[in-house]
Amino acid sequence: MATFAVAPIAAKETRAAAPDPQASPIYGVTLPKGYRQWQLIAPAIEAEPLNELRVVLGNTKAIKAYDQGTLPFPDGTVLVKLAWKHVQSPEFAPASVPGAATTVQVMVKDSKKYAATGGWGFGRFIDGKPADLAQHQTCFACHQSLVKNHDYVFTRLAP
Repeated sequence: MATFAVAPIAAKETRAAAPDPQASPIYGVTLPKGYRQWQLIAPAIEAEPLNELRVVLGNTKAIKAYDQGTLPFPDGTVLVKLAWKHVQSPEFAPASVPGAATTVQVMVKDSKKYAATGGWGFGRFIDGKPADLAQHQTCFACHQSLVKNHDYVFTRLAP
């Protein structure tokens, strides 16, 4: 006669991790530590209706890729765009100066994690907090329609 042993199966309660309140919706991108010390890739002026002064900074991988003309950008590339309202200088009328900060935008290259969005994750932050879901739903569609041929990146290296 055969004997069967039945082992009890321990049930484990699993809970989904709470979303990081500092991370962007959809992509989970956060503001990189120390990004204000990264190298300049290019400045830009955004016309009306935004009327912004912008600079794009890059981590070491981004700078190397730009210097070598590498496309697509390698995984680990991180680009950060800082934006301020475009204000006339009070001291010198022909000059512009940064006014109030508007956004910090982040792109992170991870071809596996973000395969559905060209390998890029996006984050848009206002006053250090992620912008709402609706703003993040527009990121990839805009990049895809306008700069797909440049690995979804608008910014070119300033000479």
